[in-house]
Amino acid sequence: MKNLLKLEEFAVFLLSLYIFSRLEFPWYYFPALLFLPDLSMLGYLSGSKVGALFYNLFHHKGIAVIVGLWGFAYGAPLLALAGVILLAHSSFDRILGYGLKYSTSFHDTHLGKIGPGAGSSS
Repeated sequence: MKNLLKLEEFAVFLLSLYIFSRLEFPWYYFPALLFLPDLSMLGYLSGSKVGALFYNLFHHKGIAVIVGLWGFAYGAPLLALAGVILLAHSSFDRILGYGLKYSTSFHDTHLGKIGPGAGSSS
């Protein structure tokens, strides 16, 4: 099942590449901006609850779709770009096993535990 979910996320990542190709931005923007949503991890400097809130806000695919559609609907290419980057980044993270965060710890995600001790059972 894990591989099937990763394959699905890869398809969404490819879709985001296609949508990006329909925008009128240079190709180097895509890799240059792809990891920008990870700046949301700075929220963890204020604690786990604030960190999880900011992280999840910038890694939620529903928000990515809303931002992107808003950009396309209102002729705002920067919003469309932001939505595509958020979608691509979120899918890429899911391929690597990183999920949305619980407020308990950065290591507690909706896909399971990540980081040190992730493979051990307590």
